[in-house]
Amino acid sequence: MKYLELKLSQDMGTERMMKAGFHTLHIDISDGHFVYNLTVGPSVVESLWKRTKANLECNLKVTNPLRYVEPLAKAGASVFTFHIEASKDNWRELICKIKAKGMRPAVALKDETPVEEVFPLVEDDYPIDMVLIMTVERGFGKGESFMPKMLDKVRMLGKKYPKLDIQVDGCVGPCNIKEVTAAGANCIVSGAAMFITDKPREFLACYKTLVIKEIERLNWFAENADRRTTN
Repeated sequence: MKYLELKLSQDMGTERMMKAGFHTLHIDISDGHFVYNLTVGPSVVESLWKRTKANLECNLKVTNPLRYVEPLAKAGASVFTFHIEASKDNWRELICKIKAKGMRPAVALKDETPVEEVFPLVEDDYPIDMVLIMTVERGFGKGESFMPKMLDKVRMLGKKYPKLDIQVDGCVGPCNIKEVTAAGANCIVSGAAMFITDKPREFLACYKTLVIKEIERLNWFAENADRRTTN
């Protein structure tokens, strides 16, 4: 399980989070067209890389992700996530260029997009490494509600591709992280909750404890199910 910090538009506070135990920063890059809001660009990604040397995951909420590949690679990004809706005609070319630049390719999809649309990207000769499922409406990410129905997509992906990295982003916290983990997500993005708390190290420890307990519970049920089947 990876523990990711979500930063929508600025790098304020990231050093505090890194000291708390985070090693990966998740950065939303929005162009004001694919989604309504406008956030950061490659220059901020580069600034974060120079200051933190963290793993930088960039979630491209843009209409033309191809034009961002080289700038983000130069800026220090380690993961390049594009939306399938913006890349239906050139996703294979996009994946190849992302990999050629030394980044991991990942794909995200809008809440109304059927999860089946990303299956070809997982099964291709040059497959994506991860699928991002948004559990809030795309956009600012503030004041929105967790959408549990999106976990159906997580379950479907986990069942069909058990070795695939599945990331969940949007209002994930202590109250629902067990549910998200049980659905099959192995990468969790956390944002506002981490910045609000004055004890991020303790908050992260709480996350880890909840996730570990849920994984142990799921493993126990799986092992006992196997025993019941063989007996």
